[in-house]
Amino acid sequence: MTVSEHEKGEVEIGIIGLGDMGLMYAKRIAKAGWKSVNVCDLPSRYEQLKAKLKDSGLNVLRDGHAVSRKCDFIIYSVEAENIDKVVAEYGPSTKVGSIVAGQTSVKEPEIRAFEKHLPEDVHIVSCHSLHGPTVDPQGQPLVMIQHRATKEKFQLALHILSCLKSQVVVLSYNEHDRIMADTQAVTHVAFLSMGTAWKTQKQFPWETPQYVGGIENVKVHMALRIYANKWHVYAGIAIMNPAAKIQIKQYSQSVSDLFKLMIQEKEEEFTARAGEYVFGKTRNSSREQILLSDSILDQFSLSSVPKDKRKPNSHLSLLAMVDCWHSLKINPYEHMVCQTPLFRLWLGITEYLFCNSDMLDEAIHSALYSKVIRADDMEFYSATKGWAECVDIGNMVTYQRRFEDTSKFFESRFEESNKMGREMIRVIVTKTHK
Repeated sequence: MTVSEHEKGEVEIGIIGLGDMGLMYAKRIAKAGWKSVNVCDLPSRYEQLKAKLKDSGLNVLRDGHAVSRKCDFIIYSVEAENIDKVVAEYGPSTKVGSIVAGQTSVKEPEIRAFEKHLPEDVHIVSCHSLHGPTVDPQGQPLVMIQHRATKEKFQLALHILSCLKSQVVVLSYNEHDRIMADTQAVTHVAFLSMGTAWKTQKQFPWETPQYVGGIENVKVHMALRIYANKWHVYAGIAIMNPAAKIQIKQYSQSVSDLFKLMIQEKEEEFTARAGEYVFGKTRNSSREQILLSDSILDQFSLSSVPKDKRKPNSHLSLLAMVDCWHSLKINPYEHMVCQTPLFRLWLGITEYLFCNSDMLDEAIHSALYSKVIRADDMEFYSATKGWAECVDIGNMVTYQRRFEDTSKFFESRFEESNKMGREMIRVIVTKTHK
């Protein structure tokens, strides 16, 4: 996408909110040669940010009023639960004819805030990078939403954000929220529940024989990756997206239904729920798999337990995910255009389990008859119920407390795990990206 030097010199760009994503956007836009990148955060942070970013090429302004009055393209990079309050404060100051975008993970409240508080002579173009601030945006999905904007203004927004080198996906805000519910929300609650279950048992999974190698490495790294981030990123996706509540409630119900069948050892009924809707009737599918083999995944282990000491795992979290997709008639492959690295890994290990007859048979047998894994599955069941109830009630404070309580338990391994997790994502996406 060609951008003229005249545009880069004349267009004033603004970012309101300098959290991790806002700062990443600002630095990449400035590095791409846009001459006027104006940023702000809370007014109380003005002097601190001015000193911190003095040699960055970014122009730090005191508040959102200063950014809004000056800029031709403005991105609100704030938490979903705060978007209405922030736009109400700064929106009326928006420059005539400018473009306003938002970077929240839930678009319905964002669009509602823009329509309510922005002047009618302002263009609305929303965006969402489907990855975290530490992931290279090149090749990752970037959702763009032309909500209330001319073709020319939408093209300007695309020009500016082309510096991310992301894969642009154009959606409506309703389509965006539905896909995020189908992919991110349920994926997150599964990993959150794993972390809570391990914390409740005071168990580091990499020290336990049933969490060694292959699929288990993905579970451990991705759970720790979530808990190393900020709680509000995941709370907004789950609590403020109505469609997400439906998916999370069903996932919890699927865990509950399967766990009841497990403790009653109802093999025929349990096995009948295992995966045909999503992966087809033939387990050894000819479909090209997202993850290639244990030889890739085994490179990324925190565990010191030898692989030959590994004990079977029921993989209740994965069995329940497929049961949830089946119950809601969701085909996860339809959403690969909007895949996040986390969702690609989650779908990949689920596919890997269900398309390997021996591994799936071992998981089903372990689920039904292994007493060794039963305590872990009970804690996972309880954790899933707790997270689903928290989301259903919609209490941000409770969500934050649950999240941070588990996060503290694992924080000593965040640095090592995140480094290994980033490399895992890079290797797997490189080897399997289509």
